[in-house]
Amino acid sequence: MTPMLEHPYFGAFLIFAFTVIVFQLTLRGQRIISRSLASKRTEKLKNAPYECGPIPVKQPNKISNQFYIIALLFILFDVEVVFMIPWALEYRHLGILGFVEMICFIVLLAIGFFYAWKRGALSWQDIK
Repeated sequence: MTPMLEHPYFGAFLIFAFTVIVFQLTLRGQRIISRSLASKRTEKLKNAPYECGPIPVKQPNKISNQFYIIALLFILFDVEVVFMIPWALEYRHLGILGFVEMICFIVLLAIGFFYAWKRGALSWQDIK
């Protein structure tokens, strides 16, 4: 027998390869079946708006991009603060090196915060 067939993960690889192949065949088969069964006729009624709803009109975007920037900064800083929890739990075992690493992390976090603050990312402008 070859050494490849004796590898302990060879069976897992075969199952993975088989799964990928079956998934691709199922996907392609579904596409062929759905295209052959789908109705190709277009009617005016199909393209009309819903019978009892208003005609859809494109409305201007009233949400400021500033909202998305603040939300992104919140998620970024929130995730960074979550990294401090395991450090706080293992603080005594990490010693002085762990303390210095966390100080560097907090300094980088503060630099990013002050950079965003100076660039005006945290100030909210009224939408008019």
